[in-house]
Amino acid sequence: MTDASQAVGDVEQSLSAHNDSLHEQEGRIAREIYARMTGVIDPELGRSITDLGMVTGVEVSAHDEDINTFDVHLSIELTVPGCPLSDVIRERIEQAVATYPDATLYLDLHVGSMGEEKLGHLVAELKAARRENPFHKKGVKTRIFAIASGKGGVGKSSVAANLAAAFAVKGYDTAVIDADIYGFSMPKLLGADSQPTNLNGMLMPVETWGIKVMSIGMFAGSDQAILWRGPRLQRSLEQFLSDVWWGDPDVLLIDMAPGTGDMAISVAQALPNAELIVVTTPQPSASDIAVRAGLVALQVPMDVAGVVENMSYFEHNGERLHIFGEGGGQRVAEQLTRQLHDKLGHDIPLLAQLPLETNLRETGENGRPVVLDADGNLAETSLAQQFSDMVDKLMSMREV
Repeated sequence: MTDASQAVGDVEQSLSAHNDSLHEQEGRIAREIYARMTGVIDPELGRSITDLGMVTGVEVSAHDEDINTFDVHLSIELTVPGCPLSDVIRERIEQAVATYPDATLYLDLHVGSMGEEKLGHLVAELKAARRENPFHKKGVKTRIFAIASGKGGVGKSSVAANLAAAFAVKGYDTAVIDADIYGFSMPKLLGADSQPTNLNGMLMPVETWGIKVMSIGMFAGSDQAILWRGPRLQRSLEQFLSDVWWGDPDVLLIDMAPGTGDMAISVAQALPNAELIVVTTPQPSASDIAVRAGLVALQVPMDVAGVVENMSYFEHNGERLHIFGEGGGQRVAEQLTRQLHDKLGHDIPLLAQLPLETNLRETGENGRPVVLDADGNLAETSLAQQFSDMVDKLMSMREV
């Protein structure tokens, strides 16, 4: 063999070894990128995109002649076309690829949607894993608070919306069901202005300010509202629990209809581990009726977490004006304690005395809970601190 032939052979052998090494590196990176996708969580379903079968292909190829630089061709299928949170998923994928430590990667992301058969299998799997009402079982970690009042007009829904926002901003996975089926107000108070995503009959709650929300108000005025009329309206709460994918929230708040009617009984039957929070205003005409809302616990297996007195006072030039009188919240707490202590085994506390503030209404009607600032952080106000303190009190009351 001539020296020239030997040189050509050495070059070919070196190129072959280089190509083998390059292919091996490409394969390794592809496997590692797929593994990194297991940390990308679908924000609606709360499971990784690999677990949900959304990642359909990962291919890696050398990027031109650059050393240790590669193109990543990643294909995913979202659950439905125009998925409302597709941008969030895309950002999480891009972040997972960009932070790969062992090479420089250029992402080429192809986004499609699942076919009807594949989506049907996924929904069937999710429903089987959930099995009806996911909260009606012992050992569930979710704390469930039913916000109730004896009468309308005491600010119950505003309290519920801001309490939910306080839970969320403090890091709790928070969900809200608007069970006031005739006077629904949660979509407006929380700025939830879109409809739930429908996955073959299973609904994804709308997420706003870090809170998952479901309300019949999201269907009002649409053809879907027909589904919630007649006999189905009577079991709307059960549908909200069993036909919606909630994941595993830390906290579920239910904004109840005023009074002590069928909805209170429905909540107790569907959610025997729920705890009542009774909202009242200071005057006797409201507090006397609020006691009746709390006494529902005598008839059904439900705990009472405490009482919130709303519109307690109005701050004016450094003076607290008690426009609606004083002491209603404390009266409710004391009366409920006297009548329920033997059954519940604990006193009913007065959780908070909230001031009458005009910006609570004005900000809430614009779709932002007043406890949050414009950036979604806890506002630096005394009212926001009261709600934050209320969250701490509620979560320290008992272990789940």
